[in-house]
Amino acid sequence: MNSNAGVLESELMKSPKGWSSRGIGRTIIIALVIIVIIVLGAGIYLSTVSNTSSTSSATTTDLMQSTTNTAASTSSSASSSVLSSSSTSNYSSSSSPTSSSSSTSTTASSSNSSGTSSGILSIDDSTWPASGLNIFYVESSTFYPDWLLYDVYQPLLFVNEQTEFSNGSIIYVPGLAQSWNISANGYDYSFNLQKNVTFSDGNPFNSYQLWMSMYVWYYLSGNASAWFGGYPIFNMSNVKFGASTIAMINQSGLTNPSSQSLALMTNKSWPIYVTTSDSIVFQLSVPYNQFLGLLETGFGQVFDAQWALDHGGFGTATAYNSYFNLNPIPGTGPYMVTSASQSAYVIFKQNPNYWGNGLSAQQIATQPLLDPGHVKEAIIYYKPDDITRYSDLNSGAVQIAAILQTNWNLVQANSAQYNYLSLPSWSSLDSSLGLNTQIYPTNITAVRQAIVHALNYAQISQAAFLGKSSPYFGPEFPAWSGYYNPGNYSYQYNLTLAKQYLNGINVSGLPTLSMNIVSEYPLGSNVAQTVQSDLAQIGINVAINVQDPSVFYTPYGSYSYEVQNAAQIGNLVEYFGTWAADRMTAVDNWITFVSNQSYAGNTAIYSNPVVQSAITAMLSSDNLTKIHTQLAAAEKQIYNDAPYAWLGVMKLWYADGSLVWKKNVIKSFYVDPTMSAWDTSPFINTVTFG
Repeated sequence: MNSNAGVLESELMKSPKGWSSRGIGRTIIIALVIIVIIVLGAGIYLSTVSNTSSTSSATTTDLMQSTTNTAASTSSSASSSVLSSSSTSNYSSSSSPTSSSSSTSTTASSSNSSGTSSGILSIDDSTWPASGLNIFYVESSTFYPDWLLYDVYQPLLFVNEQTEFSNGSIIYVPGLAQSWNISANGYDYSFNLQKNVTFSDGNPFNSYQLWMSMYVWYYLSGNASAWFGGYPIFNMSNVKFGASTIAMINQSGLTNPSSQSLALMTNKSWPIYVTTSDSIVFQLSVPYNQFLGLLETGFGQVFDAQWALDHGGFGTATAYNSYFNLNPIPGTGPYMVTSASQSAYVIFKQNPNYWGNGLSAQQIATQPLLDPGHVKEAIIYYKPDDITRYSDLNSGAVQIAAILQTNWNLVQANSAQYNYLSLPSWSSLDSSLGLNTQIYPTNITAVRQAIVHALNYAQISQAAFLGKSSPYFGPEFPAWSGYYNPGNYSYQYNLTLAKQYLNGINVSGLPTLSMNIVSEYPLGSNVAQTVQSDLAQIGINVAINVQDPSVFYTPYGSYSYEVQNAAQIGNLVEYFGTWAADRMTAVDNWITFVSNQSYAGNTAIYSNPVVQSAITAMLSSDNLTKIHTQLAAAEKQIYNDAPYAWLGVMKLWYADGSLVWKKNVIKSFYVDPTMSAWDTSPFINTVTFG
């Protein structure tokens, strides 16, 4: 999926970003800029916990300058100024923008305030959620964009977006978990849940609900061993969870489960089990010290499992309950969906049962993501036409809009009027061209090597990303400096070398390479046309096939699924245009792009034993020397095999544009901490007005 943090700037010309653009030129409004920056930048990534018992508020890791990666037993004891203490990771970078606390933009009384004349916040987005509003499609990785993230579905813990973006520190702060503890050996994560929390429909949130939702993810994966986003970190050998189990539990429900249900829920031979109605334990099969980074998005979003059961159930691994496509399952967040029209709009209203309505001004200032919100109603529109979105923004019909390449010059020409969101230098939003290793002729290593050296990366950046991208060599992105490109590899544009790789191959006899692109992303077309032109210089022809989203996305999914559909995928793959790490862990892009455990994103359909061994080490070992040695070998293997052409790290929220707003209307907001990997829209409850 795609994206995360950004920097707000006041001179638009200076900051564009990738995928969902966000930028703002950074000159005058430093305080505001910083606030939004933090908001946007909230997803910078990893936090790791160390191998000693300590309070969770003291666990730190320096991502940019050190590879220290200790897994420690942490405990989040209560704090007077927050809902509980937190785990910290220090992500320091000399390029971090100067920033200040964004707490000045949120107040406890914000739920009754309005910054618009109508009391309604309106946003134009460029992408309609691929699977509607059905959270179960998180399992198949097509729940994108996730407009319900945080506003409707809250996680056990959040990333402190203020510190993350202001100085690079990743601090995990309480969400639906008021505290947590990590065992000394790094295997057991125990969470104490917030009390007196209900879903928007009034059903209570408790450990039984959370337990059920976690095993529902397992059930909807088809009981896959690496069901948790491709991470093989749970031993599921003793788990027997299927339709009959669900039916049995539903006989008594999840508010007061029967003794039979409780016997199952408290079974410690299962990897996730409850200990009380407000406490739950995740028991890992490996001491994976970045586990907390898996809980702030994706499968960490908490939904009302009882409501789902009362409305037809969850469906099956091959057919999720489609009722939820436009009737989303309730969450615990500050807003709830009251109306939705397919491919048109989603209407949100404040949740009258929101557990955060009683939070103090100090608590909200400390954790703005819990803010009850500043408007009673918000509407996110799907407007596929860039001219329409710009017109809406210019006329005041909406307050925030996605403005892409077609009208980006108008944003830059009116820098006195508009601000936009840009990403920091350590952005996790990247772009790559997958070279399908399963079909002829891209299954020939020499052909792939020729391709990666025939591409003019600087030209691709200008044509597709407005020149707002930086070179990188994946799968890791530069923010994880301790894991990034240990061999310092790169593919240089070199036609002579590209032709040398083709020596001995009858190039004129090669079939035309197929490159499928999705019709709704002009960015993909710009990449494809440049690739087509570049490869023609070495005698390789490319046919660009523009496909409707319903056709384009069909063959994509897990590694094994894509192996079965390799021919339909085509030779060259520009999936989504850009990609951002779904989770704040160093291994996430490795699993996504080059693992046979990938649940989505391995568009090259690539796997190698040397690479897989390094991924296993990252998941199961605290021995940094061992990890770095194996990563070096894996990176060398990837360089030689050339499954991808790594196109660049983005600087704009949409890569070819960004979120844009008028300076005198919008003051600040927060966005997806994973740089748009899940959500492209601002968090409604955090939007403040000028």
